[in-house]
Amino acid sequence: MVPVIKLARSQRYNYARIASYYQINQGRIADVMKGRLFPEIPPAGNLPPDFPTA
Repeated sequence: MVPVIKLARSQRYNYARIASYYQINQGRIADVMKGRLFPEIPPAGNLPPDFPTA
């Protein structure tokens, strides 16, 4: 989940779309992006095939 969040944000997906995909609170997306959660995990190489388009 964390690698995909980081990749999606780098591709300019908004917090709401990512949070909706994982059915989590947007605050968890912010926590990941601000380095409060899992800062050592790198971004994914690709988005999942079922990830919503921008």
